[in-house]
Amino acid sequence: MGNPQFQERVVGIQDDPAHDACPVPSLAMLFGSFLRLGVTAFGGPAMIAYIRKMAVVQKQWLDGESFQDGVALCQVIPGATVMQMAAFIGLKTRGVRGAMVSYIGFGLPAFFLMMALSVLYSVTHTLPAVVSVFSGLQAVIVAVVANAAVSFGKTSLKSWKNVLVSGIAAGLFWIMANPMLIILLAAFLGMLLSSIRQSNLRAGHEIEISTTTRPLLLFLFGTGLGFGLLYFFRKDLFQLAVLMSRIDLIAFGGGFASVPLMFHEIVEVRSWMDGPTFLNGIILGQFTPGPIVITATFVGYLVHGPAGAIVATAAIFLPSFLILVGSAPYFDRLRASPWFARAIDGILCSFVGLLLTVTLRFALNVHWDFPHIALAGTAFASLIFKLDILWVVLAGTAVSVLVF
Repeated sequence: MGNPQFQERVVGIQDDPAHDACPVPSLAMLFGSFLRLGVTAFGGPAMIAYIRKMAVVQKQWLDGESFQDGVALCQVIPGATVMQMAAFIGLKTRGVRGAMVSYIGFGLPAFFLMMALSVLYSVTHTLPAVVSVFSGLQAVIVAVVANAAVSFGKTSLKSWKNVLVSGIAAGLFWIMANPMLIILLAAFLGMLLSSIRQSNLRAGHEIEISTTTRPLLLFLFGTGLGFGLLYFFRKDLFQLAVLMSRIDLIAFGGGFASVPLMFHEIVEVRSWMDGPTFLNGIILGQFTPGPIVITATFVGYLVHGPAGAIVATAAIFLPSFLILVGSAPYFDRLRASPWFARAIDGILCSFVGLLLTVTLRFALNVHWDFPHIALAGTAFASLIFKLDILWVVLAGTAVSVLVF
């Protein structure tokens, strides 16, 4: 790949020497290995380093080059990058079944913990002590989203043209325009305004994955059947599933990109819950391992109970999984197109605008006084200086218990 410094920063661990023959894990081994990783998967994309250590260095299931190709692919397609990497390793080693068991194994701990927290929240959230703690943590979440906007901005806004695309997107999101139309407009502006650049994949190296057409068609058939059953028997769950799937399909830039879209659709467009309640769901998401998009479980539970939690969780992960399975064998050819790269640049710029807008909207849902301002400012500074987000949230919880 073209930029080894960038790769090293993303992955964080040096390549082991390439091995002539990589051992083939069983499906049970893949599931168990990613289930164990999923229990401690705090830090979002930072978990990629630990996945690499397990799959490349310790178990030698694939070599460093193949792993880096997977990172590049998972950064380009929508969905939570760390979840996609788990699926990629399963796909590379055991085909579609391997991708499925790795994906499920890695995500199960987060789902079960978020389900338990959602049940507890629905019972206790009106207690004064709980309300006070969440009041303080909402200020921390504003800092978290603001830091995400700064981080995305540093990597995506490289010229005034990028800033222009981001500003247009921010304005359209602020007036609550259709998110899909905004994403398409950003992709078009990216192709129109961005400078032509070559793919950052290594020339001549392809991701060697056998064709996934037949199992992909079976997955698509099963997905269509599931949506059809929901439409005829539970239209409320059908609407929830369609919404979460749409969010996942346009969530370029990692799992965090899903949260602003979720907020826009659920709070602002449909009013299924108010802003402070959604912020509380994000707070719970910070206490669970895995991607922050697991907030979908919280939303589904509060809107439609346990069935809603299951449907929302499946729908928020399934589309990006299918995209990974379908695109992995053809990724080199797609990424080599400068038009594709420019469209992705535009989409990523639009998410900077989205994060800026959501930061402001989240802030409007907080009752600001000096303690809240001080807590948000301290949290933001800590994140800027690279303190792990888990420690920021835990410290924010402790301060909220003592102060609010």
